[in-house]
Amino acid sequence: MDEVVIFGAGGHGRVVLDILAQAQSYTPIGFLDNNVQLHDRRVDGLKVLGGVAHASELYAKGVRRAIIAIGDNGVRRDIARRVEALGFELVSAIHPSARLATNVTLGKGLVISAGALVCAHVQIGDYAILNTGCIVDHESMIGMAAHICPGVRLAGHVVAESGAFIGIGATVIQNVRIGFEAIVGAGAVVVKDVEPMTTVVGVPAQPIKDAPSADEFAAMLAPIGADPRDPMSLQR
Repeated sequence: MDEVVIFGAGGHGRVVLDILAQAQSYTPIGFLDNNVQLHDRRVDGLKVLGGVAHASELYAKGVRRAIIAIGDNGVRRDIARRVEALGFELVSAIHPSARLATNVTLGKGLVISAGALVCAHVQIGDYAILNTGCIVDHESMIGMAAHICPGVRLAGHVVAESGAFIGIGATVIQNVRIGFEAIVGAGAVVVKDVEPMTTVVGVPAQPIKDAPSADEFAAMLAPIGADPRDPMSLQR
């Protein structure tokens, strides 16, 4: 099996390591993590080789594949881009118990955990996480570096834009759009669109953090080249 290095040795890294063991898809050679207290220690039997900066040395030694196992959406996206710029191929970790329709469109660098159910014609952007037991129903779109937490239920034609975070056990009804880097709180029931960079909680979900103005939002998107009209706009 091809070798792979895992970026992130925290809880999500442990999950990814287990997925790789279950799927028998790649051979992990070690973790990279910027927590110096973990360096040269073993996490679930796999050594933490050093910080993220150690990646270039591994690449020089012939390691070509990486998985970004970091739960924070922005950090995951930024490290993924840095790692790709070094020349690494970002591969995905998909648990063998996950059920994916045959016509799902998959990006790169994904983590799809145990029991996830992904239905017909769903599109999943690069670096996204579909966590344990979540359901993504037909023709939904999951944007780049979005995180769908354990037990989330997305009905058909839902759009989760780039960087969206949908908390554990939340439900989103059909035809709803979750905006760029919006946060849906745990257990919320979302019955209408959520504006970009807004936090909503409750049943039905209501905002507790207001969205930025149109001008503020455009200024925030400009440095990362995102188009607010396109939920997949952070994909290359």
